[in-house]
Amino acid sequence: MQSVSTEEPVASASQSSAPVRPKHKGSAQLFENPLLERLSHTHIALPVGIFAATALLSMYYGLSHGFMSGLSALGLFLLGLFAFTYAEYAVHRYLYHLPATTPRRAKLQYTLHGVHHEYPKDKTRLAMPPIVTVFVASLLFFIFRLSFGSYAFGLLAGFTFGYAMYLFVHYATHAYAPPKNFLKVWWTHHAQHHYRPEPVAFGVSSTLWDHINGTMPSKRAE
Repeated sequence: MQSVSTEEPVASASQSSAPVRPKHKGSAQLFENPLLERLSHTHIALPVGIFAATALLSMYYGLSHGFMSGLSALGLFLLGLFAFTYAEYAVHRYLYHLPATTPRRAKLQYTLHGVHHEYPKDKTRLAMPPIVTVFVASLLFFIFRLSFGSYAFGLLAGFTFGYAMYLFVHYATHAYAPPKNFLKVWWTHHAQHHYRPEPVAFGVSSTLWDHINGTMPSKRAE
């Protein structure tokens, strides 16, 4: 493995310039710096808890300070949740699967998401570390507040609740065996994203945008 500075990911461009064969044991080393490497791992409960708490606090603050009423809060919450389903799909498809056309892009893509495809059973890399999660939650608050004013609290509640649910569903599909009920559709859908050679099934918590954008897996035998 090529030596890099302690502030850069260890992953080489070749690791993300082509599909990798999934490894179901072990974990990749992303950073030579031991502190950065340790911080790149997290327990799923931390980011899920941070986004769930953001949703609850945002809804409570908006209601208790008169920024929205019960019905408007519900409507804004559902609209924020709907917006998240598209954000989840778009980020996964266009950022996490960024074409590795240059070494820099290859390294970025591998660090953001390629490592997950190479080690899909690594439970400690199924979500962002807490420090990054707090930054993202804070950034979302400022973006929503500046963009939507008093509507931001309901919209942010729905959006970050959707984020928490996405993280939980993503973790469950990798950490647990498929259930023998209707929930199995999530496991099947996401497995096809990982184990089919064609780029399909970018939705994790919802298949809506895969249907709309033509990235649903075909019905052929797996």
